[in-house]
Formats: sequence, C-alpha cells, structure tokens
Amino acid sequence: MAQLHVLRVFCAEDNSGGNQLGVFADGGEVSPERRQEVAAELGFAETVFLDDRERAEMRIFTPEIELPLAGHPLVGTAWLLRELGGKEPAVLRPPAGEVPVKFEDELCFVAARPEWGPEFDFVEADSPAEVEAMTGVPEGHDNVVVWAWLNRDEGWIRARVWVTQLGVGEDEATGSAALRLVAQLGHPIEIRQGKGSLLYARPTEREGYAEVGGRVVLEEQRELAV
Repeated sequence: MAQLHVLRVFCAEDNSGGNQLGVFADGGEVSPERRQEVAAELGFAETVFLDDRERAEMRIFTPEIELPLAGHPLVGTAWLLRELGGKEPAVLRPPAGEVPVKFEDELCFVAARPEWGPEFDFVEADSPAEVEAMTGVPEGHDNVVVWAWLNRDEGWIRARVWVTQLGVGEDEATGSAALRLVAQLGHPIEIRQGKGSLLYARPTEREGYAEVGGRVVLEEQRELAV
C-alpha cells in the first residue's frame, strides 16, 4: 500500500477552487515502472513522487508523460513538506534543477526559469467575457493560454489554459504558464484561472527567473494498492 496526499493548489482567498494534485510523500512505495500508469489512473493534471524527502528530490507525471518542471506540483509539494516535517523547505529538486521556495503568510512561492516548463501559446482576448465564453481549445493550438485584463493597473488577469499535448485538456490552474506570462509582462500579476483558482506571479531579482505562488489545501489522504 502507498499513501497518497490529495491537495488543491492555487486556491482562492476563501480556500475554494484550486487544482488537484496527488503527492506520494514516500515515492519509493511506487516503483518507477508503475508511476506513469498510476498517474494515468489517478487522472490528476500532475502527480508527484518524492524520492528523497530530506533533499526534496521529486518526479512529476501528467497522465501521459513525465515533466521536468510544473508549477502547481512544486507549490503543493513545498507546502506538504512543511506540513509533514514541521520546517519550511528552502529548495525543491525536480528534474529541471533546483527550485527555491519561500513562504509568505498563507502563500507558498517557488522560483524557476520559465523555459524549464512546457511551452505555451498566449492569446490575449479583448475582454474577460470573451475568455469566459470559450467552449474549448482555440483552433490551431495545443498548449495555449487565453487571457484578458480584469484590471490592467492592478495587474489582475482572467485566464483559461489548455494543455492538450500533455494529456490534461483544460487545466484548472497552471503555474508554469503563469511563469511564462509574468516573464513576458515584466511586472507582478494575479491570475484568476479556471472555475475558481488564484495564482500570484512576479519577476525576481535573479535574472532569468520568475516566481509563482498561492494557497494550498489538503483535501484528503488515502491508501492505494500499487
């Protein structure tokens, strides 16, 4: 049996919404050969396997492929490590490289190079209503962010994201896309994505890096036969 923690990452201010994430805090309970299959069976946008909790070495799987980096798995895993170990991790180690972590009140942030994550097309809509009216992935796009300003002066954005190349479809909250968008815009933003998720993204003083963060909630723990 393996213990799975199910989190919701990038929740709204009232802890509603967020993108589900599965984390096996003892990744060794699931053999490397079974991990892709387990991720597909669970059906979350991403599932994390922690291979070394002390060093925060982790692997990330979508239902179809393994990723070197993804935003909501990093934020969720950092938060869970603090909850399980009683101390805040300073860095995570996904396959892409070392990812600094910091906590600000109820928010957890990670910093990474945007190009470490998946590539996205960005389509700016004329209004939030146009984003809301989308009925599916725009024609001619695979991984795509459709977004519009809610308030340009405040940096508030409405977005929806499709990640069809990774077997996800429409994603509820996408940290890697937020990293790329804030790198393009060059100033802090708040993204309201999906049905009720909230992401905070901002440039960093470290050249070539950006930060993304948000709130995390533990939804459930369960035992799985793997």
